[in-house]
Amino acid sequence: MFLRILQLYQARSLFFWELFVQHVMITLLCVSLITLIGLILGILMTRNPLLATLVLRITSFLYTIPSIALFGILVSISGIGLKSAVIAIVLYGLLPMVRSTYTGLRQVPSEVLEAAEAMGTTGWQLLWGIRFPLALPVIFNGFRTMVVMTIALGGIASFIGAGGMGRAIWRGISTNFPEMTIAGSLLIALLAIVSDLLLEMLERVLRIRFLGEEENGHA
Repeated sequence: MFLRILQLYQARSLFFWELFVQHVMITLLCVSLITLIGLILGILMTRNPLLATLVLRITSFLYTIPSIALFGILVSISGIGLKSAVIAIVLYGLLPMVRSTYTGLRQVPSEVLEAAEAMGTTGWQLLWGIRFPLALPVIFNGFRTMVVMTIALGGIASFIGAGGMGRAIWRGISTNFPEMTIAGSLLIALLAIVSDLLLEMLERVLRIRFLGEEENGHA
């Protein structure tokens, strides 16, 4: 089986490369949107407890809906294609991004904020110069989870015409070609694993830089 999959990669290299590039582009688009929306919502939530409760409940509820069901609902609203796929992936990815941003900003020690305010720090300086840097490792942990989730969901998104590696999986299923299905799945898994490892290394650097943690995990 493994040898047949390698032969398939070699014989259909252009096909897999095209799908791989599509998958990466879809992932980058969704990750950018989720990050932007998640950061904005997370910041606003720290200033409005009612908004925080509402957003967390809505995103948690969306998270409980099976992905294939959400894709199906969106197809009936916005049609087949990239638009519906992006909307669904963004909705799913918001929970870890919003929660990590909100939690990270809330966990900044109050004495640090009080000291900064006593020195005349403005609200904007307090957010971007103190709270955000201290919260960044926590926020990045949620970002890392979201990225891996987005890569995985991209495989399902292609079932509604969005492109990406899911096309290979779907083609393998629909034509009873297990090698094609496994080949597509392996590439998605490889992309997710490599992305997670790279982000893990970057997260370690952020923790050393902003939290003063040593390489062995101790301050």
